[in-house]
Amino acid sequence: MSEPDLARALQGAEPACLVEVERARGSTPREEGAAMLVTALGVEGTVGGGALEMEGIIEARRLLAAGEDASRLAVPLGPAIGQCCGGHVTLLVRRLTRGVAAEREARLAAERARDPAVLVFGAGHTGQALARALQPLPLRLLVVDTRADHLTLLPPEVDRWLTVLPEETIEAAEPGSAFVVMTHDHGLDFLLAAAALARGDAAYVGMIGSATKRRTFERRLAGEGRKDDARNLTLPIGGTAVRDKRPSVIAALAAAEILVAFARSRENRCTGFAPAQNGCNNVSDQSTAALHAATS
Repeated sequence: MSEPDLARALQGAEPACLVEVERARGSTPREEGAAMLVTALGVEGTVGGGALEMEGIIEARRLLAAGEDASRLAVPLGPAIGQCCGGHVTLLVRRLTRGVAAEREARLAAERARDPAVLVFGAGHTGQALARALQPLPLRLLVVDTRADHLTLLPPEVDRWLTVLPEETIEAAEPGSAFVVMTHDHGLDFLLAAAALARGDAAYVGMIGSATKRRTFERRLAGEGRKDDARNLTLPIGGTAVRDKRPSVIAALAAAEILVAFARSRENRCTGFAPAQNGCNNVSDQSTAALHAATS
């Protein structure tokens, strides 16, 4: 579910509340910062669903009806509300104002700046599908191609770069980026993948293709004295468990693969992609149990 549209809500005549996960401890359905927008008749976004979310909706509508500006809800996710997550969530409920919206937008902008970068080389059928799969995710996506007409087919919200020297984009990428190579030219694919692997700091380097294409590329790397680099190459992207060559299927599999690669590459597992909440929040199962005892 997408981020609530606060600007649209401010332009409307219906009062609204922004409900945010202010604090998440232990096992929780959403991370700190997750939000939903609540009006008397509707809800946009989610703080985790279930009884937790209903508690937030009820409190937001109570606040609106009472003419109040803000409140907090401390919610233990246990038998008392019919949830078995085992964690504890504090919801911050605030009447939506321009100031509240500006604060939220500033937080989101800071989070987006920390999102990992994914560079997709090639805007063909599968590149287009992958861009659509990656665009809603917490990633900074850039699609690179040498063909202007293919880049124009991308969704308008996807960043793109037209260049005759796509390898220069690899050189300029920040450390820890992901590189997905799927151009219209096998020779260019090999050049780009080799350049990405040579960096030594990529979270993911993937190339579309077959087992034969992989063997060809491995021989090329070996001939350059870089045999070991092949171990860091994902080819084919999306794995081999699902034998379906439709672009949308390959894109879905590759998107999941990239998210997992980012999660594994980070030393701090509390950053991004919903890691195990106990480890993320430095709260053990025992301390979560103690927290419930104190709040129930």
